Amino acid sequence: MMLFLSFQEVPPTSDEKITVMETTFNNVPVRIYIPTRKSEALRRGLFYIHGGGWCIGSAALFDYDFLSRRTVDRLDAVVISTNYRLAPKYHFPNQFEDVYNAVRWFLRQDVLDKYGVDPKRIGISGDSAGGNLAAAVAQQLIDDPDVKIKLKTQSLIYPALQSLDMDLPSYRENSHAPILPKSLMVRFWSEYFTTNRSLETAMFFNQHVALESSHLFNFVNWSSLLPEKFKKGHIYNNPTYGTSELAKKYPGFLDVRAAPLLADDSKLRSLPLTYVITCQYDVLRDDGIMYVTRLRNTGVRVTHNHIEDGFHGAFAFQGFKIRYRIADQYMRWLSENL
Repeated sequence: MMLFLSFQEVPPTSDEKITVMETTFNNVPVRIYIPTRKSEALRRGLFYIHGGGWCIGSAALFDYDFLSRRTVDRLDAVVISTNYRLAPKYHFPNQFEDVYNAVRWFLRQDVLDKYGVDPKRIGISGDSAGGNLAAAVAQQLIDDPDVKIKLKTQSLIYPALQSLDMDLPSYRENSHAPILPKSLMVRFWSEYFTTNRSLETAMFFNQHVALESSHLFNFVNWSSLLPEKFKKGHIYNNPTYGTSELAKKYPGFLDVRAAPLLADDSKLRSLPLTYVITCQYDVLRDDGIMYVTRLRNTGVRVTHNHIEDGFHGAFAFQGFKIRYRIADQYMRWLSENL
């Protein structure tokens, strides 16, 4: 998925415009980017979560460091770029819990005061697996009695949002895509939960959900949730149910904290202003589009930016002109809405 992502890590280097530091939020390592220029007014705050299939990546990677600096420069915002424990050494829910605990720490009034952040102008954002974690955290914050400060926005960049149906039109059309083929996405999903290859095999053939969980397919039924243009020429296949053993061993793939599309409408309608990027040539395209449909159906204000010539990873890869176009649109939305 990140073949063209620079794996060079860069140190937290400050310059005349941006002060960069590393610390921990509730024992989770984060990198903080703050405009050096003094400001009388409180600044916007953006909490960013890197992608990498829950198993690779870091806030210190050159590409994410570059994105954080650009965000600070464009928005005059404070950016928190978080790390989290990675698979296969750590499995769900460790990744989710790390990010959730770091976000909760950031949303404390004393922490916001320390970094000069306006509590009414805080957003969460992430790409790919980071988009998954951003969506899951935004949902779980809604009913957290200990969090008084609410998110103003969520920005989800080609997010992975469900692991129930691996036979969506986007998986069929992009099953052999060079950057993120179906086999690799299934591997990422399965290793999020276990290193046991039985789950990976069952997922690949779409036989990992048991009959007793069949009601969950209503939340991810692409035949009713995708606009016509994305259903073209595709026939919905009813799932082939597997045994209940996999869900008993690895319940994570049925957990809404791992698959935010499984949230019911009563949860979704309380979500903040939302921005979703999807790319035409991406197995995850339909995850994002179905989420857009479900959010809009519950009354959430959503801006959907579908990139017709886009591919998975286009937002993060250095050297592609498309990256700057997508990032510019993303920054413009944040500038106007955060």
